[in-house]
Amino acid sequence: MPSTANFLQYTQWCGIATIVFAVLTILAFIFKWGFRFRLVGTTGFMLVLTGGLFSLSLVPLSRTVIPGAVKYTLVYDNGSNQTVIVTPPNITPTELEATLRQAASNLYSYGRLGSGGNKLLTVRARTIIHPEIGLSVPVYLGQVKRTLASREDSEMAVEVYLDKFAELPKPTAS
Repeated sequence: MPSTANFLQYTQWCGIATIVFAVLTILAFIFKWGFRFRLVGTTGFMLVLTGGLFSLSLVPLSRTVIPGAVKYTLVYDNGSNQTVIVTPPNITPTELEATLRQAASNLYSYGRLGSGGNKLLTVRARTIIHPEIGLSVPVYLGQVKRTLASREDSEMAVEVYLDKFAELPKPTAS
């Protein structure tokens, strides 16, 4: 993942390209070139691109990494207070707890509807099992609830449905 230093370097190169396009645009208007208005659009786009890259160089892009968490995929997000992630079917309860904590931390955003009152973000974890050919069954393995009022939440409520782990396929010894 690019760091803020990388984005600052991209901003510098993009800024140089923006200046070059601005000079070309001025020359196009002086010499009345036929494509001068296309250069205006290109210069404007380069200004927006430079501004976006500059803003990415100011804000660190980082994800929370919790030891023991496994890779998950976000499959549902209503943009407010409910999300669903998918985990592999061979996950253990301890890995699920770490994964739920990591997902809750990574999915937190100031843009969610948590500023008014004590709203909670609910992240549910599920996996898909195939009890027979042609049949897929979602199995919800747990959930975590965290506050949307602040970035740090030391009181995340993690629930792991241990009874659902009995439905998961057992790994075969080879």
